[in-house]
Amino acid sequence: MRIVSGIQPTGNLHLGNYLGAIRNWVQMQDAMAEGSQCLFFLADLHAISMPHVPAQLHAATLEMAAALVACGIDPERSILFNQAQVPAHAELQWLLNGTARMGWLSRMTQFKDKSGKNREGASVALFTYPVLQAADVLLYQATHVPVGEDQKQHLELARDVAQKFNNDFCAEDAPVFTLPEPIIPPEAARIMSLRDGTAKMSKSDPSDMARINLTDDADTIMQKVRKARTDPEPLPSELAGLEGRPEAANLVGIYAVMAGTGREAVLRDFGGQGFGAFKPALGELLVAKLAPINQRFTELKADREALDAILARGALRAHEIARPTLNAAYKALGLVRGR
Repeated sequence: MRIVSGIQPTGNLHLGNYLGAIRNWVQMQDAMAEGSQCLFFLADLHAISMPHVPAQLHAATLEMAAALVACGIDPERSILFNQAQVPAHAELQWLLNGTARMGWLSRMTQFKDKSGKNREGASVALFTYPVLQAADVLLYQATHVPVGEDQKQHLELARDVAQKFNNDFCAEDAPVFTLPEPIIPPEAARIMSLRDGTAKMSKSDPSDMARINLTDDADTIMQKVRKARTDPEPLPSELAGLEGRPEAANLVGIYAVMAGTGREAVLRDFGGQGFGAFKPALGELLVAKLAPINQRFTELKADREALDAILARGALRAHEIARPTLNAAYKALGLVRGR
C-alpha cells in the first residue's frame, strides 16, 4: 500500500486544514503496516498556477513543512518533500499532457471556480492543473489517495489518464501506471466559519475571527470562540434539534471531533445549556489540543536549517521512488533518453 497526498503551501493553516486533512494524514501514517509507505508533499508547483509573490511562496513552503511536522507527520516514517525539488513531477505532467484530453480538462469544476469570469485571462497552468495532480500520484505508483468531495473529480481524471496511457502505449500485461483508489476519510470533518455556519472555514476570509489558526495562542482562541456567531436558543438534546442552526451545528461538530466523540454525546452533555456554558468548554478543549502543536510549530519555524534538511531528505527519497516510473513512461512513448 502506498498513499500519496499533497497540500498547497498557502500559509496560515487553520483548524479546518488540520481536521479536514492533516489529522487524517497522521492517522494514516500511524496505521501503516510494515512495507507500506506514505508520501506527503507541499504542492508549490501547483501554487504558481495562480498569481503569487515568490518570497511569500518560499516562506509559506517552509512554514507548511513546520506545521505538518508539528501536527504529527514524522519525516522518518513518512516521506515529506516539496514538488519543486523533484523535477519528475513536471516531467511526467508534460508526458501525460499528450494523453489528457481538452474535453476532460474543460469539465473540471475547479478551473471554472478559480478562473471565474475571466477564463481567457487564466493561466495555462491553472487549466492543466489536474494533469499535474495526476502526475503527482501516478509518478509514485500510488495505490490510494485521500480525497474530499472537492477532489473526487481530479482523482477520476488521474485514473482516466492512467488507463488511456496504459491502453495506448503498454502491453496488456505490463502497464506503466497503477490506477489509484480513493480513500474517503472515515469522518469528513467539514469545519465551517465561526462567523457564518454555511461557509467553509478559510484563510481567505477577510475576518481573522472567522477561523482558528494553528498559530493562535490560548487567549486568541478563547476570544474567537467566545465571539463565534450563534443563535439565542440553548443547545438541543438530540441531533434533530440542530437542523436549521448551522452555527450551532458547526460548534458542536468541532467539539465532537476534537474530543474524539460523537455529536450525540456532546448534546447529551450540553443539551439544554446555553452557549454561555458551551463556548468556554469548547475554547478550553481547543486550547488543550492545539497548544502542543503551536509550541512545536514555533520551535520548528525558527529552525530554517532543520526544515531545509527535512525537505531535502524527503525529496531524495521521493526521487528514487519516482525514477523507475518516469523512465518507463519515456520508454513507452518511444522517447530516447541518455542514462
